[in-house]
Amino acid sequence: MEYQDFINAVATRAKVPTDQAETLTGATLATLADRISAGQAEDLAYQLPDALADHLRTPLGRERATSFGLDEFVRRVGDSPNVDRALAGAGVSAVLTTLREAVTRDEFEKAVAQLSKEFWQVIEPVGAGGGRRPGS
Repeated sequence: MEYQDFINAVATRAKVPTDQAETLTGATLATLADRISAGQAEDLAYQLPDALADHLRTPLGRERATSFGLDEFVRRVGDSPNVDRALAGAGVSAVLTTLREAVTRDEFEKAVAQLSKEFWQVIEPVGAGGGRRPGS
């Protein structure tokens, strides 16, 4: 998936302008990188355009994920610079759903397996929502 397609899908799902979608995407992917193993974050990054992948790449020396639940995840996204806290929940949902479409099923499932089950509550089912589907 191309960068602009990813951002447009997030904007549509979160019902925000594309500049806010870019900010929400960066904050969500960076928070995800803190939450999953560095190796898994790198595996996801490998399948994304560089402008998205850079948010998933972790600093050298951080190998272990930090464990926290969905509420804390959304709070951390909302605390990111230039993120409207009121949009953080919708942004997390939009980014994770779009990420599922942008990477292989296997890699997405490996990443989400490192998260608590509550994260599945915010990921739209396949075929739902307002984003473009691959091949459409």
